[in-house]
Amino acid sequence: MTTQAVTATVGNGRMSKVFGGTVTDGVWTNIRDTLSDTNLGILIPRAPVNFVQAEYAAGLMAYRIQNAQSLAVSRRGWGALEDYSCFKSSIIPTYAIGPDDMIQVYSQPVAQTDETNALAWVHTSKGVELYEALGIADNTATAMTTALQGQTFGDAAFNSTLTQISICLNDGANLDKVEFIDSAGGVVLTIQGDQRIPNATVGGGTSAYYNLMVPNMGLQVTKGFSMKITVTPV
Repeated sequence: MTTQAVTATVGNGRMSKVFGGTVTDGVWTNIRDTLSDTNLGILIPRAPVNFVQAEYAAGLMAYRIQNAQSLAVSRRGWGALEDYSCFKSSIIPTYAIGPDDMIQVYSQPVAQTDETNALAWVHTSKGVELYEALGIADNTATAMTTALQGQTFGDAAFNSTLTQISICLNDGANLDKVEFIDSAGGVVLTIQGDQRIPNATVGGGTSAYYNLMVPNMGLQVTKGFSMKITVTPV
C-alpha cells in the first residue's frame, strides 16, 4: 500500500497546533501534534477552534475530528495539495475540542494514467458518510460506494433524503458530472462538475478542496439508487 506525508493545522485566531505524520492511503489514520506527539483532545482540551487547514503530498484527502470513545464525528472536510491551502475555505463552525477528540485523515494517491481516484462527503437525513471510487476510467460512469463498508448509495442511504454532497478527485482530474440513478436505470438528477486547483495542464477550477459542492438538496433515496460519476481527460 502507498503512503504519504500529511499535516493539519487546527486553531482559532489566537493560537493553532500542527498535527501530521506519514499515513497509509485508504485508511482512516489518527495524526498527532508534530512537536509533542500528542492527540488533539489531550493537547488542547476545551479550546474553541474555527479552522482546520489540512494538506497532503499527492492525490486527495478527507479529514474528520472524531471522539475516540463515542466515535461521534464533530467536524469534517477536505485537505488541499501542499502549498495550495486557502485559509478562508478552511474555516469551520466554532467547536470546543473534547478531551477524547482525535484528528484523523483518509488519503488516496494519484491514480495511474487515464484513471482517477475520487472521494465524496455525502450528507443525508441518516448522517454523513465518506464514499469513494478508485481507478475510474475516463468517460465511464462509475458508481461510488461507502469508503469503509463498500455499500452502494442505495443501500447506505435507503429511505433517507440527500441534503448535500461534495466530491473531490485526485490532483489534475476533471469531474464531468455526477448522476443519481433509480432502480429502473433512469437518471433522476445530473449535476455538472469542475476541475480543482491546481490544474497544471490547463488551469481553471474554483476550489482547491473539491470538484463539486452542492448544498440544499432534497433528493429522496429509495432502494436500488446509485450515484455515478464521470471523469474526463484534461
